[in-house]
Amino acid sequence: MEISKSDHRHFIIYKPYGYLSQFKSLDSKQQSKKFLGLLHDFPEGIMAIGRLDEKSEGLLLLTTDGKMSDFVNSQKVEKEYYAQVDGDISDEAINLLKAGVEIGFDGKKYQTRPCKAFRLNKIPDLPKRSQKIRDDRHGPTSWVSITLNEGKFRQVRKMTSAVGFPTLRLVRVRVGTIIINSMKTGEVIEVDQLL
Repeated sequence: MEISKSDHRHFIIYKPYGYLSQFKSLDSKQQSKKFLGLLHDFPEGIMAIGRLDEKSEGLLLLTTDGKMSDFVNSQKVEKEYYAQVDGDISDEAINLLKAGVEIGFDGKKYQTRPCKAFRLNKIPDLPKRSQKIRDDRHGPTSWVSITLNEGKFRQVRKMTSAVGFPTLRLVRVRVGTIIINSMKTGEVIEVDQLL
């Protein structure tokens, strides 16, 4: 039986730090991990659109619609991240990020596509993270916005490292037109449509 468009369900969640972007353990090594299924009673067939690694947090879209997942994962939809980086990020590093940098991916070198990047002038108003990030006694940190149309594994972290400013905290704040706004960590909102 084919599922009509109206039978699909969609969710916007604020993925907490320390959770995997999946719903149950795939192997015995993951038994002690936290999964999205702990946040809500999601319907059968639900999938995360793209992923955020265990140490990343923020906006994650979920759907039962494979076509919607493919569209959001395509290069047509922007994803914006706020990264707190180690050190006082320089204009030169920002320009390198914008132009694209070489990172490792699947054991090969990969040149990231040009993207939007700029320094945030003030600390973004985000929920406190469950695990404390080192404080300024260990040296300065700064925040940068990076907007991509691609999403290789741990790409933003690899990009900021490549320009000499490793990521300490990473939060996805926007996917297409959907913005995290004032969502709280672990919050789940069911919506009629995503994009």
